[in-house]
Amino acid sequence: MTNPIAQYIPSFLHFMTLRGTEFILLAGIIMFFGSIGGRIFQKLKIPQVVGYIVTGIILGVSGLMILGRQTIEALNPVSTISLSLIGFLVGAELKIDVIKKYGKQFVGILLGESITPFFVVGILTTTATYIFTKDIKTAFSIGLILGAICAATAPAATTDVLKEYRTKGPLTTTILGIVAMDDAVALILYAIASTIASPLLTGKTVAFLPQLGLIAYDIFGSIVLGLAFGWLLNFLIKGLMDNEGRVLGFSLAVLLLSSGICGLLGLDHILSAMSVGFFMANFAKPKTRPMFKFVERFTPPIYVLFFVTVGAKLNVWIVTPFIGVLALLYVSGRTIGKTIGSRLGAKITKAPLTVYKYLPFCLLSQAGVAIGLSIAAANDFSDTIGPQVILIITATTFIVQLLGPVFVKYGVQQAGEVGLDVTVEDIMKTSLVKDVLASGQPVCSEKSPAIVGEMDTLGDIIQSFSQHENMNYEVKSSDSQLLGMISLEHLKEVMQL
Repeated sequence: MTNPIAQYIPSFLHFMTLRGTEFILLAGIIMFFGSIGGRIFQKLKIPQVVGYIVTGIILGVSGLMILGRQTIEALNPVSTISLSLIGFLVGAELKIDVIKKYGKQFVGILLGESITPFFVVGILTTTATYIFTKDIKTAFSIGLILGAICAATAPAATTDVLKEYRTKGPLTTTILGIVAMDDAVALILYAIASTIASPLLTGKTVAFLPQLGLIAYDIFGSIVLGLAFGWLLNFLIKGLMDNEGRVLGFSLAVLLLSSGICGLLGLDHILSAMSVGFFMANFAKPKTRPMFKFVERFTPPIYVLFFVTVGAKLNVWIVTPFIGVLALLYVSGRTIGKTIGSRLGAKITKAPLTVYKYLPFCLLSQAGVAIGLSIAAANDFSDTIGPQVILIITATTFIVQLLGPVFVKYGVQQAGEVGLDVTVEDIMKTSLVKDVLASGQPVCSEKSPAIVGEMDTLGDIIQSFSQHENMNYEVKSSDSQLLGMISLEHLKEVMQL
């Protein structure tokens, strides 16, 4: 079925190509309406990323067709840049001490939440396809391919919600670790599934070891390249931390170079960017760590462009009864599989109760890798199951990209991790000296120069400590009464330095 809405939109509003001012105008339209959509949904207590995606659906191939297919393809570099930034910031969260602490837990949950849905989705879709087609080879092949693809989880929409609600805790740590690694499991499962399905559908045998070799090249090559660029970035910025603009410039340059080279070499740019972030978080000098904040402040407009484009790609007019049934089974089977698998892994590894109870809500989103594997299936099995696979993944992506962020928000709220990711910078900006006053301690003379006002910010008092040798400051009220004392040790304790 074709889009019945687009015919009523004036032709000049259909951006079929991007030339000069058209690109500028379209970027403005996307960012303007995307920002409005995100704000509206945020007001409704729904994650803003859903607003971006809904805006894309309205502007894209399912709605007004302002964003046509060729235009969306022309905007692919925006997706690459956005996913590289997301990978970089996810990598920054993978600290070696955390991996040592939670490594066993990560592996157990990762295997459970990846392999269990592979079997659940595989069995459900194989059964349904056989009922429709009466062809066991086709049914088994579709089950294998869809089972492999369903293991992947989209990091973009998930991490956007975590950042928006400033979450921190065992559940957040586990989410970041899992979404960073389960795409690799999906790639391996797809290599195995396509090797089995190919002779069933085409009669041609695909060698398993060469296929596995390509997967190993993709994964390890991306990691090595990313670590090399991480070393380069550290070398470039370690003496420039007083110049935010230059640090941001070098950081973006390194990420773009890394992504571009990955494209030339056939490597995974997300995994490479993740490795850059991992290196900087674990091996770079501590004084370079503010670089992550510089990059994060740059990301919001890029994310708006990216998620609106994601929504614009989704086509709701392609669903037939057969595709609809398989899509429904895929979503329900994937949800059941990830729930059972993640909870089983959490139970075996003795993960915290919040992880056991609420992690399944945070693993529903799928996008980049799942769509990429569906395109690979469309190419590998173009004369057989390829078209059906890409339609099913497109339809299910439409569903889970809308529902996934909402469930992530619910999970982290129930786990009590919302608003816990408070930085020293946040405390300095929002807290007053009176909030951390050490009362009941002796005070000095009212004429002492080491006096601050109760309404001064912590930023002010920290600056005073850095400029003078005083270890203690008396706190004075607005009517010049001495209230108590704030010490350097007390300040460190409050800020958890």
